[in-house]
Amino acid sequence: MSTTAETRAGFSPRVAVQKFGTFLSNMIMPNIGAFIAWGIITALFIEASPVLPYGPLGGFGESADGTPYTGLVGPMITYLLPLLIAFTGGHMVYGHRGGVVGAIATVGVIVGAGIPMFIGAMIMGPLGGWTMKKIDAIWDGKIPAGFEMLVNNFSAGIWGFLLALAGFFGVAPLVSGFTALLQSGVDVLVSNGLLPLTSLFIEPGKVLFLNNAINHGILTPLGTAEADQTGKSILFLLEANPGPGLGLLLAYCFFGRGAARASAPGAAVIHFLGGIHEIYFPYVLMRPVLIVSTILGGMTGIFINTIFNSGLRSPAAPGSIIAVYASASTDSYMGITLSVLGATLVSFVVAAVLLRTGKKDDGDISAATAKMEDMKGKKSSVSGALVGGAAADATGHTGPIKRIVFACDAGMGSSAMGATVLRKKVRAAGFDDVEVTNKAISNLTDEWDLVVTQATLTERAQQRTGSAVHVSVDNFMNSPRYDEVVELVRERNTGGSPAAAPVTGTAAAAAPVVVTGEQAGLVGNEHTPGPVTVADESVAAPVASAPVAPAPASSGSGSGSGSDVMPASSIVLHGSAASASAAIDEAGALLVRAGAVDPAYVSAMHDREASVSTFMGNGLAIPHGTNEAKSSIRRSGMSFVRFDQPIDWNGNPVRFVVGIAGQGNEHLALLQNVAMTFSDPAQVERLERADSADEILAIFDEEK
Repeated sequence: MSTTAETRAGFSPRVAVQKFGTFLSNMIMPNIGAFIAWGIITALFIEASPVLPYGPLGGFGESADGTPYTGLVGPMITYLLPLLIAFTGGHMVYGHRGGVVGAIATVGVIVGAGIPMFIGAMIMGPLGGWTMKKIDAIWDGKIPAGFEMLVNNFSAGIWGFLLALAGFFGVAPLVSGFTALLQSGVDVLVSNGLLPLTSLFIEPGKVLFLNNAINHGILTPLGTAEADQTGKSILFLLEANPGPGLGLLLAYCFFGRGAARASAPGAAVIHFLGGIHEIYFPYVLMRPVLIVSTILGGMTGIFINTIFNSGLRSPAAPGSIIAVYASASTDSYMGITLSVLGATLVSFVVAAVLLRTGKKDDGDISAATAKMEDMKGKKSSVSGALVGGAAADATGHTGPIKRIVFACDAGMGSSAMGATVLRKKVRAAGFDDVEVTNKAISNLTDEWDLVVTQATLTERAQQRTGSAVHVSVDNFMNSPRYDEVVELVRERNTGGSPAAAPVTGTAAAAAPVVVTGEQAGLVGNEHTPGPVTVADESVAAPVASAPVAPAPASSGSGSGSGSDVMPASSIVLHGSAASASAAIDEAGALLVRAGAVDPAYVSAMHDREASVSTFMGNGLAIPHGTNEAKSSIRRSGMSFVRFDQPIDWNGNPVRFVVGIAGQGNEHLALLQNVAMTFSDPAQVERLERADSADEILAIFDEEK
């Protein structure tokens, strides 16, 4: 059953395990460098090492005054590695704030257990981030202005404290018991010579993309704990050995047919040296019986490693022969070499026999690649090596679209406003479960189904999100691309009639979708609850502020929650500027006069405009500062300037300029209202006719 079909039919255990394994992998993989560093230290400074068997680096022996050395080995595996995993897991769920709370919670588990707590970290890190996100949502938008930092800091501190206590008294004993149970199971397999049988599960699991749950959920934590005691672990080699896949690909090189045979040599290089094991999965899917060859090859490799007592000091990721040798303990090179050769030979022989005696046609490599990506749930990063760039692009992400990100240079105003407009369209189409948010391109990871960007930024976004469909837009308020995205979501998520997918660059219609925007009005707090995340930007060389036309008299301070962020005194109905540069000065001077920013921020607004245009479409521009100018922001503020005649904004006519300085999330609601207002031509006409600041604020307030 395909991923798409499973989704339509309801809950899919396989897909659930895939997602769970991917989540675990995403916590471990960014921190592999720390595991390698720890492995090097254990190799040089554990007791068996001839380099420095005792001393402060290894943590053995005593100092001159008789106190024991603390060393590096113990603290790194006990504290550093689990805390890195916990922070990464919390950050994945709720940004930096979630990472901090997750790390605090994990300390309780570490101290309560007294042993390396990798499984505990993979539980408490995401749990801390998720619960903090839910708690913040309780009082989102209800905190009085000026108290946001106080509430945010104390809520994180208090909740982290409570989670640490829960980890110490509750989670630590449970995880310790579970870890002991897993370890005893491994001990039984090892003591009875049954460890090679794990290939019966590992090799098929790899092809089904279930290996991450096994590898990073069980083998890596247990292997690291074993390496802490003995300096190495065979568990790191159960999945990483490239021999079984290499033997299969070599068999295709000699006995395959057609496109499969032609592509096998390149795939073998990518697999063996690059460590990307999924490159050989389509070859198994074309002839499923060939899984027998990889299973027997895997068993052979594990058996040889068992005989030679081989092991790695730390995980080998990716599973390249280079990474395997780099992580090998000094007494394991012979055993590892023989295990790779043995696994390759057995896999090759079995696969060759099956290829020679089986059906004449090996099957369609393109169809097999598409099937693999369907099982994976997104486009493979190496599929182009099998079927060519065009074919790879044509297959792409075949599952439903659940996560859309609007990406811009800094994650500020334009991406937030574009995400607001697109979110409204997606919700109106009935897809309330589809996440639509915004981020800076520098913060993107390859986890999104669809990415939207401004045309000049699409290539940068593709480098970070290669498995997504990328959509380029130039009008952030009413781009026709938004309707195309909605149609693609409808097609993918409901199985409706095919719709032409918006594609730019090298991504194709069937791939996951990424939405990027070039301008952004605010640098975003990614931990801020709510549908849109915005962050403030700033930088600094002072600039002379242009004279500001006096704000019109107002009978009130404006209505709605936005009156504090954009007071009536920061609204000018007849701007005096005749150029984009002068308009930025005029809007920036209003922010300075309102006490929201220092004068240096106005210079940063010009710096931002020089790098990325802040024109949004529908006659609107939203100039804002750079990220470096954050220190120039005193509080969140927005200004509004309307011009009697359009001014030229990099070749686009602009009648409305909204200056933005974002700090915290006070400006977020008003920014969303501005976005929705300018997405409606009728509302833009009302803004053109408005004759008071209060009327302007009332129009924005209607979009709540």
